[in-house]
Amino acid sequence: MKVYEAIGKVEHFLASSFLVVMTIIIFSAGFSRSIGYPIIWAIDASTFLFAWAAFFSADLAMRNDRHVNVEVLINRLPRKVQNYLNLINHFIIIIFLLFLIGYGIKLSYITRFRAYQGIPGFSYTWVTLSIPVGCLFLLVTVLLKMWKLMKNEKILFYQEGVSNKKN
Repeated sequence: MKVYEAIGKVEHFLASSFLVVMTIIIFSAGFSRSIGYPIIWAIDASTFLFAWAAFFSADLAMRNDRHVNVEVLINRLPRKVQNYLNLINHFIIIIFLLFLIGYGIKLSYITRFRAYQGIPGFSYTWVTLSIPVGCLFLLVTVLLKMWKLMKNEKILFYQEGVSNKKN
């Protein structure tokens, strides 16, 4: 788990840094364009940084349970049912992430010869690689959450069995 936590810290640093650098690039490009000296690589660099920051941020949000969640109905159900619904939800997310990883790898391969217009020699694959890599990080996070939930569910079963024997 220490490795997982260290990866989370690196993701946080990279996502934050990419967002700051992207903002500076976009602001500078807008200013320089207004004075007649456009930065032709600004949009391409921002696209690259945005793609990676988005996936790192998605994993950070998943780690901290910060994704959008509608709990009005779910919170009214018994805890055990909530846990099972969470497991089903995580399973659906895993299927979707596996799909994105597979097609992200394919997309990265297809774009290997495509270069940015503003940055010649810089392959577009570096942007498309954010899909399978980011989804792999998300997959690990979801699997760990699922494992923790199943482990807690066993504890709930055990606690119920103990409390029933005492009564």
